[in-house]
Amino acid sequence: MGDVVIRTAAGVIAVFIVFVPANAAFADDGEKKLFTFKDARITESSGLAVSPTKEGVFYTHNDSSAAPTFYAVGSDGRTRATYRLQGAQARDWEAMAASKDPATGRGVLWFADIGDNLDGAWPDVSIYKVMEPETLRDATLPAVRYRFRYADGARNAEGIMVNPVTGRLFVVSKEFSGSVYQAPKKLRSDRVNVLRKVGTAPIMATDAAYAPDGSSYVIRTYFSATVFRPSGESIARVSMPELKQAESIAYTRDGKSLLTGSEGVRSPVYQVALPTAALPAATPSSSPSHRPKTTASPSARPVAAAKGLSARDVLIWLAAAAGASGIIAAIARRSR
Repeated sequence: MGDVVIRTAAGVIAVFIVFVPANAAFADDGEKKLFTFKDARITESSGLAVSPTKEGVFYTHNDSSAAPTFYAVGSDGRTRATYRLQGAQARDWEAMAASKDPATGRGVLWFADIGDNLDGAWPDVSIYKVMEPETLRDATLPAVRYRFRYADGARNAEGIMVNPVTGRLFVVSKEFSGSVYQAPKKLRSDRVNVLRKVGTAPIMATDAAYAPDGSSYVIRTYFSATVFRPSGESIARVSMPELKQAESIAYTRDGKSLLTGSEGVRSPVYQVALPTAALPAATPSSSPSHRPKTTASPSARPVAAAKGLSARDVLIWLAAAAGASGIIAAIARRSR
């Protein structure tokens, strides 16, 4: 019942977020609906990635309580192929990322089974590495499972990203005081890898992604998206379209726009142009030494205090939390 209560609370908060018109000025010349998922099996699109090798192909997967399956979708929203990961679990898949193998040039897909609504229910979490299929045809694919634990204790997370320059994997936690965690440079499949905090993240982050050239990364929340330099310095805040439950974020292949999606049957995917300050040409390229920092500099301060959230946003969150608390109490009383 505890898990039901927590999930109900999360749903209540999400409802508050959807229907309270905070920062409602979403109308932007750079925003357009790219497509709508046509496949009735895609009911909770929680992760989104652009194929690094196939033009006009996008990948997505469902949220928790689903099979370890992902879908290749065309720019018309129709499913081109369905893939299943061999020997994998889908306890709570929350995010995915795409990168390229520097040695072969082949695409690499990463699927993050990192959701933990109880913030400590699982002793470790998993991320699966899959070579991008060469053909758009239904298939079962081999996957490498990497297990992780957080150096500072278990937590819930919904975002992963891979630096295309260094190949380093990052996990972004979903909390009121979120964090960016860095994976070891060399991942081990024969033991648990340790994730270490290297930076802060906006409040309740639902996804993250690195730009194709490594010059920036973006973190999505229910309210908006914030673009950062690899050092952790915030560059720009980007308004997002109003969605039922904002869950995913990705860069377009040219790095000039963001793609964002939502859970729900026949959910839409929007393309949002980046502001000039966040375009690839306006930000320095990443180098192997660049990564989010934890130093007490302005670039490492929580985005909620900088550009991530306004005071009104925080008040809305507090109101939502208060409402959710009442419902949690009612459910708890009935469950006794």
